[in-house]
Amino acid sequence: MTNKIRIDDLAEPRLTPAQEAALAYGEAQLVDLSVDAVLAAAVQASGLDDFGPDDFRERLALWLSEMNEDDERTGLGRMSMFGDCVRHAVNRLRIHDLLKRHPEIHDVPIERPVVVVGLPRSGTTHLVNLIAADKRFRSMPLWESREPVPDQRETVPPGGVDPRWDRCNKAWEAARSALPLLASMHPMDPDHVHEELALELPDFSSYHIEWAARCPGWRDYYLSHDQTPHYAYLRTVLQILQWRRPRERWVLKSPQHLEQLGPLMTTFPDATVVVTHRDPVSVIQSTATMMTYSARLHYGHTRPDWYVEYWADRIRRLLDSAVRDRDLLPVDRTVDVRFHEFMADEMGTVERIYDAAGLELTPEARAQVVAYRDDHPRGRDGQIVYDLRADFAVDPQEVRAPFRSYIERFGVREEVR
Repeated sequence: MTNKIRIDDLAEPRLTPAQEAALAYGEAQLVDLSVDAVLAAAVQASGLDDFGPDDFRERLALWLSEMNEDDERTGLGRMSMFGDCVRHAVNRLRIHDLLKRHPEIHDVPIERPVVVVGLPRSGTTHLVNLIAADKRFRSMPLWESREPVPDQRETVPPGGVDPRWDRCNKAWEAARSALPLLASMHPMDPDHVHEELALELPDFSSYHIEWAARCPGWRDYYLSHDQTPHYAYLRTVLQILQWRRPRERWVLKSPQHLEQLGPLMTTFPDATVVVTHRDPVSVIQSTATMMTYSARLHYGHTRPDWYVEYWADRIRRLLDSAVRDRDLLPVDRTVDVRFHEFMADEMGTVERIYDAAGLELTPEARAQVVAYRDDHPRGRDGQIVYDLRADFAVDPQEVRAPFRSYIERFGVREEVR
């Protein structure tokens, strides 16, 4: 029986001793959230100094300025942002260095990927991990997404553990210790298949930072700029990963693609696109709960009302863009997956996707997918009980109202009443 978990302290968190200690430590640190400080730390950490084209500095500066201008950001939150930006900058240095030494990587083909596109919290993670269980596919585990190019100064002994995996695992264990319920909402263990969106971070773009900070200024900047160059950067990093460990085809996924179907199809014109659909109210209450829960470490006030308003608007923007650009998707290579149908028949959903992708679901591949499904039942780390009314003082029907046409067009089943 699944363990039901109710979070009843979103607005006024009851901090654990470990959380209080972490926050106190963060407040005692001086963090210079400037472009120069981030890049200097990256140069020192990597031993490299060529970042390539410097247009990224403007985007990095905007990320950092939103943190500097937010009086509610905790010292720990500032430390977290600084550390993430340094890691992205180190990755940029290593990527640029590798491409200079191996320009043939630019010729590596990325052909006929299967791309899962859908709202956050709509089953995309489970679906992409199911497909990735078929070993013919190339996918990107979280540890590889965090450091796509290894540090040349490190070696992996035969049969040994990649230092990148070890660092990722330590980060995950630290996150679980600091936020114990995170695994029940969004597991981030090193081997789970992650979003290729992470490969845009060394170029300091994507909507990813919206999951880490309150940054409406970045949202507006990102939405007002053509993302095609950053998708091209993403593809180049995929070529690096393919060059290092090739497979027949890639399986990818990111909710961001909903509002970037043009750049997505320009970058991967022969892709099979899987579009997941779920009641937007379920998505919003799940997202707002997760973000508010995490905010207890990064902000002085968790502000549940801010998160539900922000993500209700953000989900609307994602869906409006997806509906607007729907005609950009190839009719014969697009599969719509409704959440309730996926939950009722996971293997049937996988079969439909393979048919559209022109790929045989061989007995061996089926066995691999089934084994993953059986080993990863829904709610195995506990199941959070979400309550939009109690936690956010919001009527689900009011939240759903802007999405009526989307729900009717795609036959989405209402889950929250």
